[in-house]
Amino acid sequence: MRDYSIDVKNTQKEIYPLETKLGGSNITGENYSFTNYYIEKNGRPFFGISGEFHFSRYNCEKWEDEIIKIKMAGIDIIPTYIFWNHHEEVQGIFDWEDNKDLRRFVRLCGKHGLSVILRIGPFAHGEARNGGIPDWLFGRPFELRSNDQQYLTYVERFYQEIGRQIQGYLFKDGGPIIGTQIENEYQHAGAPWEITTGTSNEWVPAGTEAEAHIIKLKELAVQAGIQTPIYTSTGWGGAAAPVEEVLPLWGGYAFWPWIFYGDVKEHPATPEFIFRDYHNNEQKNYGFDPAYRPESLPFACCEMGGGMTVFYKYRFKLPYESVDAMAEMKVAGGCNFVGYYVFHGGSNPKGKKTSFLNENATPKISYDYQAPIGEFGQIRESYKRLKRQHYFYKTVEESFCKTKTLLPYDTRDMDPTDIETLRFTVRADRDSGFVFINNYQDHVETKDQKDFAITVNLENEVIRLPKTGTMSLAKDECCILPFNLDLQGLTLKYSTTQFLTSIEHDGESYFFFFTPKGMNGEYYFKSDEIQEVSVDNGNIICDEHTWIQVSNKEISLVEITLKSGRTLYVCTMTHEPSLNFWKFRYRGKEQVFITNATLLVGEEKIRLETVGLEDVDIKSFPGFNTSIKIAGEEISSRSNGLFKEYKKTINVTHSGLNVKMVNQNKAVIRFEPDVFDDVKELLLQIDYAGDIGYAFIDGELIHDNFCNNATWEIGLQQHKQDLIAKGMYIYISPLKEGSVVKSDSPMAARTEVINQQIAEIHSIKAKAIRELELEM
Repeated sequence: MRDYSIDVKNTQKEIYPLETKLGGSNITGENYSFTNYYIEKNGRPFFGISGEFHFSRYNCEKWEDEIIKIKMAGIDIIPTYIFWNHHEEVQGIFDWEDNKDLRRFVRLCGKHGLSVILRIGPFAHGEARNGGIPDWLFGRPFELRSNDQQYLTYVERFYQEIGRQIQGYLFKDGGPIIGTQIENEYQHAGAPWEITTGTSNEWVPAGTEAEAHIIKLKELAVQAGIQTPIYTSTGWGGAAAPVEEVLPLWGGYAFWPWIFYGDVKEHPATPEFIFRDYHNNEQKNYGFDPAYRPESLPFACCEMGGGMTVFYKYRFKLPYESVDAMAEMKVAGGCNFVGYYVFHGGSNPKGKKTSFLNENATPKISYDYQAPIGEFGQIRESYKRLKRQHYFYKTVEESFCKTKTLLPYDTRDMDPTDIETLRFTVRADRDSGFVFINNYQDHVETKDQKDFAITVNLENEVIRLPKTGTMSLAKDECCILPFNLDLQGLTLKYSTTQFLTSIEHDGESYFFFFTPKGMNGEYYFKSDEIQEVSVDNGNIICDEHTWIQVSNKEISLVEITLKSGRTLYVCTMTHEPSLNFWKFRYRGKEQVFITNATLLVGEEKIRLETVGLEDVDIKSFPGFNTSIKIAGEEISSRSNGLFKEYKKTINVTHSGLNVKMVNQNKAVIRFEPDVFDDVKELLLQIDYAGDIGYAFIDGELIHDNFCNNATWEIGLQQHKQDLIAKGMYIYISPLKEGSVVKSDSPMAARTEVINQQIAEIHSIKAKAIRELELEM
């Protein structure tokens, strides 16, 4: 058994209003303001959750459903890059149509209650060609990313175009655009000038004019009508961010493909998964060394790794557990504004003058990023894991923003490869708070953390988690455990379950928790507030307080009657059903679903998106009073504890795909018209070994994939007519060993000689994404 302890004293954070140029009100009286620790919305603490989605990298006809998916994950802000070369690839000719229609995208975000942050550059990076800078700026006799007036003239014209596109959609006018990011990684990062790649390999400069350039760009943005209450710049790596003008934003990645373009042979274990205090003037932290006093500004993030794209020289499968672990690390360290880059993957558009608008180290078209929502709308496990955290943060938003980070020991010199020492910390305000525990570490084989206990030493009491014995946490998992949590009049002294959210129904309160993987769930309630208690799957022990151990069945329900006469319900899920947990408002009422389908709710309509499911299972609370219809079929319910259950069987047979192997690494696919019937998206799934996968229609590249031993998926719906008429050709380029170019000919000739090559298609199949409407 291992006993750990932490002193949770002197927990009140010094929080004060900022005197800054940031903030502002709109025509309806709503406003944003700033303290040194968090943003305020309408005078109340605001925990911002943002998930990046690049509109110009996605099919505009599908924007709306993808925006809804982002919202359903508990996200309230969508940042989006405006890549300059996507809109002015040809000098003087701006394109704001179809997939580049910024105005339409912002309107849809506002329609579904999501705010927007515009990342206006002019330099964006984002693995775009030249970092988003148009090719035609290479041939100019001035320094880019500088205050040279000739350069600024072109930037001003670009900003003015953006200003025209967003007119009427700014926050001040009642619109959704609340923020503007100026530049990106200024004085920290450049990008290859793709026009020179392979010859002189020149670079777009990182910039040299520090804060003066950011201030000038902000001035141009304001003059262009891009006026928002929040302005930001990236802060890491010494990037310039004048704090009087912009809020510096931070982030963190655990997978660094760019390092393999140097001398690095093996990826190190990164220090990202060690707990820190990012809002502490006394502590210098890895990756966070601001030019300002850390406690003087909120620690906010815009680029926590929601995934990472595969680079040519570094192929990896992203562990989805890394994403919610990263979120937990930043929040535990004092972050009250999280941001994921990217939350939704996409595809690079093709150019008018240049075939491809990607950076050369990355796939030409695919920008899937292994993100929580994939390139074709696929829902990943990271989405479901993050959703659990987001619901929690928004439920406790106002009180949580005030909590202070307290570390059990000095973590600055902790070795990332140390998987023996328990990693934990606390965020608390006075005598209540949360214990954060992390058992994920990138590039290290972790193990279950077994038989440990944590003692929380408060000013007036000591709380041990658990009360007796020990607890465990499965490998690669993380969790957040409460202590002295107020459940609307009932004090939860602690639990070994993670709080998800709560809802009100018929005047009674329902609280939803889940048991982290590897733990046993238990609750310890203050007894003098309780009149009566029962549990359907578990044990109750009454001593000085009420101790409840819930079983490892999928769902357990505790019913508690308070001495005040109120009844509270505590619902506990195991790991798997918690991943399928959804909370939403429908017809003015809060609802909870547990379903294996993806849920899309909006405008009086509930839809279910399925991928290869034979049965759609729904547990709903509050249950509907009548039977429901799913895809027109009436489905009756059966009661199961708190929930009403529904099951819909769907036909998943699929035909119309004809694959002809040309040889082991080449295949031709023909499509019957009915293959797309009743399909929202058709995912072609290719398992292969080799270097790069290429997909063509009539000789035109429509998709590519750097092999990382994951299944290559291609969304086919947007190519439906061409596929039926012309079919598709798949080619796997080989991994080559001992490859040399023979160039000893006396004539102008070169020949590649290869000792051994690997390229083989293992399987090709299709999986349908279907949508079912739920009616009542």
